[in-house]
Amino acid sequence: MLAPALEDTVATSMPKRPSKAEKRPRQAGQPRSVGSTPSAAARWLLLIHQIPPKPDYLRVKIGRRLQRVGAVAIKYSVYVLPSSPECREDFQWIVREIEESAGEAFVSEASLVGEGLTDAAVRARFDAARNEEYRSILADAKSLMRAARPKSEASGPAREHELAKLERRLASASAIDFFGASEQAAAAAAIESVRAGLRRQGAKRSARDAGRAIVGATWVTRRDVHVDRIASAWLVRRFIDRRPRFRFVETKTYEHRRGELRFDMFEAEYTHVGDACTFETLVSTFIPGDKALREMAKVIHDVDCKDAKLRRDEAPGVARMVEGIVALYARDEDRLEHGGTVFDALYAAFGRKGVR
Repeated sequence: MLAPALEDTVATSMPKRPSKAEKRPRQAGQPRSVGSTPSAAARWLLLIHQIPPKPDYLRVKIGRRLQRVGAVAIKYSVYVLPSSPECREDFQWIVREIEESAGEAFVSEASLVGEGLTDAAVRARFDAARNEEYRSILADAKSLMRAARPKSEASGPAREHELAKLERRLASASAIDFFGASEQAAAAAAIESVRAGLRRQGAKRSARDAGRAIVGATWVTRRDVHVDRIASAWLVRRFIDRRPRFRFVETKTYEHRRGELRFDMFEAEYTHVGDACTFETLVSTFIPGDKALREMAKVIHDVDCKDAKLRRDEAPGVARMVEGIVALYARDEDRLEHGGTVFDALYAAFGRKGVR
């Protein structure tokens, strides 16, 4: 039996909605701590709604919203989350969306008393939902392991892209794993196995590529080059290919020609891998031992990815210089020429002062 709440928890005014990163800064693989210890006084948040029959897609849309925040159904049109400020806010936003679509909804806080639906039974529903996703991640990770075998025809960047998607799925599932579902560890271990295998293959591929000279290849990338592609072209010209030819294409009409080496574009041989930009990928593949280039790669990452991951002091200055080059020169060839001067100077600066 459900004991009803004393008050409706729907706020009359809503703050700016924070991002998931702001709300849930846990690392992937770490469950939320809400309600992880069973308690006789456990309390739950209930969202009870009535959705209008039209438009047809609204019920599906709200259902997906509820899935995304980790809510489970205990009765028709009654969904539950553990009682916490984060979960309360998640439900409030869904209530707002339902009401704006001419539906009705409210949130109440309740505890389970007497016989019937128990706290343990509700927790089991949460665990079952998370384990279903973990099993799906595990299966896809095993498929990726098979694809990552040395004889597989799948490209390294494509496998890295699939691994990154699996990591995001694990992070999303973990963010709403309120009670630490049993199959989370297996999914996380499978992803780590894929990551380790790709690292081993990447190291072998880097050693093989570094020992194989590239001369006079055609390097293809998207038109309207900016920092990552300008820096990558500079790197190719100075360290990788003694006589490169660059081709700038429209991705919608581009058709790959045999022997072309693509960079920083869809299905490229050299592009973003995980959270690494193309310049970082090229450095780690061809010139991993150059300390000055590794430092440059950190700067290029901060400018290109805009995630402030490495917080390099040089990044804002480099960004402004590249912005100026882009503003002055419309032709990609001119941007490479003048951008090369910037990166020559940056490389010389890192080489002169040394890297500690």
